[in-house]
Amino acid sequence: MTSSTNVRITDQRAPEDRGRPFLPGAGKTWLLPFYDIFSRVAGVRHLHERTAQLAGIAPGQTVMDVGCGTGNLSLAVLAAQPDARVTGLDPDDDALRRAARKAVRRGVSLSLVQGYADRIPAEDASLDHVVSALALHHVDDDGRAGFGSDALRALRPGGKVTIVDFGGPASGNDDAQHSTHGGGHGPAHALRHLPRMLRSRTVRNPAVARNLDGGIVRLLADAGFTDVREVEHLDHRFGPVTFVQATRA
Repeated sequence: MTSSTNVRITDQRAPEDRGRPFLPGAGKTWLLPFYDIFSRVAGVRHLHERTAQLAGIAPGQTVMDVGCGTGNLSLAVLAAQPDARVTGLDPDDDALRRAARKAVRRGVSLSLVQGYADRIPAEDASLDHVVSALALHHVDDDGRAGFGSDALRALRPGGKVTIVDFGGPASGNDDAQHSTHGGGHGPAHALRHLPRMLRSRTVRNPAVARNLDGGIVRLLADAGFTDVREVEHLDHRFGPVTFVQATRA
């Protein structure tokens, strides 16, 4: 896909990755049209903007947004630093097409690649930043380990990875605090209670459990990153969220 704003999508999947399963950003393929609507209602935009701020990207630097989905973090990076060179990576071609349309509407240049988190499409030591938002918990254990090692490979010495995802200190199930009991039916009722339902599902999700107790910090440290730390933590309406940064030595 090409436009005057230089937005394009390429498929860089290896032959063995074609048909490889993945978990869509919205959880279900049919929910994709509602993903951005829900993100706005749920206040996810702040997470993307804060990640872009924490990354501290300079003009002309190269950025890979891993698990970019419909492009919200990539666009937040470009809003914060219009002169960055940003590539969004995601296995979902439908989400990438939505990201491309949004970039065209905003008049920004964005490269989009269909591929997987453990096969970052970049030469060795060619990236300044790797960023990711609410994507890592969708990746299985092998993919997570592969992401860590491949991000280290692709970053230049001194390059930085900035991740925001569900996680942080382990805590008990808070269903009682955020229960969804009560009467009511229909779409309005469902939308009103959707954040509570998603929070309940988030804190009980085995995939999210891998991020608890410093799981993302351990992942990056095991991959060989230095100065790995949680730089911020907040209790979002649909679950605990952690911001983690690390540097390639």
